[in-house]
Amino acid sequence: MYEILLKNPNASIPVLSKASQFSRTMLYYVLNNLIAMELANSSKTGKKTVYNSAPPEKLEEFVADQQKELDRQKNALKGIIPDLGSIYRLSHKKPGLRFFEGISGVREVWWDSLSSKTEIYTYGDLELLATKFSDLNSKFVKERVKRNIVKKAITNDSPFNRDFLNKYDRTFTFTRLISGYSVDFSSTIMNIYDGKVSYTTLVGDSTIGVIISDKQIYQMHKTMFEYSWSCL
Repeated sequence: MYEILLKNPNASIPVLSKASQFSRTMLYYVLNNLIAMELANSSKTGKKTVYNSAPPEKLEEFVADQQKELDRQKNALKGIIPDLGSIYRLSHKKPGLRFFEGISGVREVWWDSLSSKTEIYTYGDLELLATKFSDLNSKFVKERVKRNIVKKAITNDSPFNRDFLNKYDRTFTFTRLISGYSVDFSSTIMNIYDGKVSYTTLVGDSTIGVIISDKQIYQMHKTMFEYSWSCL
């Protein structure tokens, strides 16, 4: 239609209808869209309304603007594709798997458990949480307590852990220590909650997080934790 307007300046509806072979209803619809996109304009000549195309440069500008908007939407889509993929896999009975990087990723993994409708079961490096990640952990605990989410944790027995736990509020957090057996939870946290299992590895540039959403994997780890808990 734009090309027809370009070839027929000051064209009336009858002229455009003949040139385009559109019905009058469709012709008005197309012309109104072109006017809205600033690719055409209308004016009165006496009692007659005539239509003209905008300069070709305007068409080039319109295409460039559309490309910018497409690029913006493409970039926005990149950010949500992992979550959409997880939803798709879960709906098709496949395990959902999400990866995160850096401290912001660790925060996202931990905060995911704050929507849990179950207790959180945890294995992990308590000393690391209480020292290098104390600020982030304190914020997480504060938010968890605010939401009345109980956490049970298993960690290794050590003088530091015993001293720390002696001063720790046990209202919403219960911890048992593995003693008499060498365990290595260094730099790692594992959370089991609400149909999910998450892992965070807290090692400098290799700080990463993973969330697995799968009922069977969750149930297996939940059962193993509860058995371990009952033995301590």
